[in-house]
Amino acid sequence: MKASSRHSAGDWVEVRSKEEILKTLDAKGQLDSLPFMPEMFNHCGRRFRVFKRAHKTCDTVNKTGGRKMLNTVHLDGVRCDGKAHGGCQAGCLVFWKDDWLKSVPEPSSPVAISPSQELREVDGQASGCREEDVWAATNVRATENAAGPIYVCQATQVPAATEPLPWWNTRQYIEDFASGNVALEQMARGFIYMGYRGLINSGIGLGRPLRWFYDRFQRLRGGVPYPRKRGRIPAGKRTPSGELNLQSGEWVRVKSYEEILATLDSNNRNRGLYFDAEMVPYCGRSFRVLTRVNKILDEKTGKMTEFKKPCIILEGVACESRYSECRLFCPRRIYSYWREIWLERVSPPENRLRSVKGSDIRREQFTN
Repeated sequence: MKASSRHSAGDWVEVRSKEEILKTLDAKGQLDSLPFMPEMFNHCGRRFRVFKRAHKTCDTVNKTGGRKMLNTVHLDGVRCDGKAHGGCQAGCLVFWKDDWLKSVPEPSSPVAISPSQELREVDGQASGCREEDVWAATNVRATENAAGPIYVCQATQVPAATEPLPWWNTRQYIEDFASGNVALEQMARGFIYMGYRGLINSGIGLGRPLRWFYDRFQRLRGGVPYPRKRGRIPAGKRTPSGELNLQSGEWVRVKSYEEILATLDSNNRNRGLYFDAEMVPYCGRSFRVLTRVNKILDEKTGKMTEFKKPCIILEGVACESRYSECRLFCPRRIYSYWREIWLERVSPPENRLRSVKGSDIRREQFTN
């Protein structure tokens, strides 16, 4: 069986020097088809805690479900600021290969490198990558049929840097637990939900009563309602719009799930933006606005996409892969995009505590 990362969630690591990392890259600035992006250079020599082992991820390019990745982790709160990629505002959690990191016992302790941590140069190739090669690899010039640059980043390269991972492969779930990515209780809840959803969708005519029972049970225990309901507006009908002109630092309350369903069509979209099941646990809670999003890279084409109406990213609010088909417990934590009509402006809480669990924005820092 191919080796997985030597790092687990909670471990401390130091990002290697620029010179060391360049030795691991091919002429395209990649290792195992995963780019080392210019936005990552700023973190060389700095220490971070491992957020999650990235032994698996999701395919946002071809929508094939889960993907297996080797020797890779996510660091606590380190996200891409897109400065080398046309100002993309997606804020993706960065992938880090083991060869770009070295273990440290604790933040203030001296580094002791074991033989297993020695650098692995690109197989069969001389280390000829320079910093300017890394920058040059961020985009390819447009052809006559395409205006503007076509960008290359870690997100666009996920299919090339991974291999298929069927949802029924049990080894991934063993590693989810063994790596510290997922607690047993969280794992049990995920499996119970998936089994229950399978029963709802089995076609035996019990979908409606089973959804009612789910909501009733969750209401009694203060849990999240069934997260895959349909929007109330017929497909093809125009969905409502609302503008608050929210700015970074303002506080908002996410409207209730029922209020949001009233703004969605039967495909769960509002003005083209999908409201995902992973967003339901945040309904009814208060968060601070992180940023307004005007443009992101289309990960399939590499082209910059500009939103007709800005979306909102909230601090610490990201996909937890609790309800995701074929990619349960994915550690990628992609930010959720919110329409302003799904939010309402509120006063800051007196204690300014944030309603976020886990690796929240207090530790997140964008690469620059």
